[in-house]
Amino acid sequence: MTITADAKDLQDDLVRLRHDLHRQPEIGLHLPRTQEKVLEALDGLPFEITLGKETTSVTAVLRGANPGPAVQRPAVLLRADMDGLPVQEKTGVDFTSQADGAMHACGHDLHTSMLAGAATLLAEKRHQLQGDVVLMFQPGEEGCDGASYMLREGVLDAAGPRVQAAYGMHVFSSLEPHGTFCTKPGVMLSASDGLEVTVLGAGGHGSAPHSAKDPVTVAAEMVTALQVMVTRQFNMFDPVVLSVGVLHAGTKRNIIPESARIEATIRTFSEASRLKMMDAVPRLLKGIAAAHGVEVAVDYLQEYPLTITNEDETHTAEKVITELFGERRLSRWATPLSGSEDFSRVLAEVPGTFVGLSAVSPGGDPDASPFNHSPYATFDDAVLADGAALYAELAISRLATLSRTA
Repeated sequence: MTITADAKDLQDDLVRLRHDLHRQPEIGLHLPRTQEKVLEALDGLPFEITLGKETTSVTAVLRGANPGPAVQRPAVLLRADMDGLPVQEKTGVDFTSQADGAMHACGHDLHTSMLAGAATLLAEKRHQLQGDVVLMFQPGEEGCDGASYMLREGVLDAAGPRVQAAYGMHVFSSLEPHGTFCTKPGVMLSASDGLEVTVLGAGGHGSAPHSAKDPVTVAAEMVTALQVMVTRQFNMFDPVVLSVGVLHAGTKRNIIPESARIEATIRTFSEASRLKMMDAVPRLLKGIAAAHGVEVAVDYLQEYPLTITNEDETHTAEKVITELFGERRLSRWATPLSGSEDFSRVLAEVPGTFVGLSAVSPGGDPDASPFNHSPYATFDDAVLADGAALYAELAISRLATLSRTA
């Protein structure tokens, strides 16, 4: 039987696990119920399991049949993130979230289930493994930088020698037709940074703004000036995306408040633009504040770096995808996506790649479907077996190549 057929035999189990995870999403770095479900899925399989010290991560190592000491065996890493989002679910599915204000709106429940399925497949095909496999079940991808915690705790060296290749996968609720695998060598996802701004003025009566120092109008000017700066100081072919998500001030319409707050997300697609933004944004905001005689506090928060895939490892993934599913299931992106990922930290340490997988409903319109993070985002269970098969085959085939070149 082929690995895709073996994976299809697991489909019902993967659906049950995915629905169970979806009903009980957890947020952040501490996901005890999720960790328990992962350990249950791995129970009885021949993995060496290590639990995170600072988080509820799970690292599982499978030793392949390749003879010789561990220090001489190649190793590859497969990663799935496990955390949900602070989103109130509105999908109406019969396995909807039972946690108020929390939802698996980014499909991490599918990632976790697919990697658990790959664990079963790899254990069954252990005799084919010409090296070791490290499974990285990671909490805290959504803004908590969970990958950094696992890197500090040695996930890349969990098998003994450092892994020589790393692969991650991410489902999408829109963008591509159902079942399409997406790749891109080089910059695949943007860097992500945060901006927090507090404008400090002097409060007063709304009828006499001249006797106050109005932070609201200054904040409003800052919001528009930031957008103008992006279009006038940055090359349109090396784009910058800046979106203000928080603009808050005041308590009543006839009161000029003492302060106003702005929060924004910033996405860049090159390290040069990222560094330039870190310098240009504070300079602009401080200049506007000085012009109006108010104070400003600017916090520019570095978050996730660029997700840069290795060209050779991307070609490896594309070869496996086409062999398993045919060329029609593969889409190579021409441009990066302006989302961001802390799997970028893994790819900065070892060669690897990141693969997208469309979980749009069969026959659904990918352009009209709600995107990831939406309370209406839905992900089709039918992709679970294919994702598990791809994870497993990437490990099997890459270890075979690495063992030949060792």
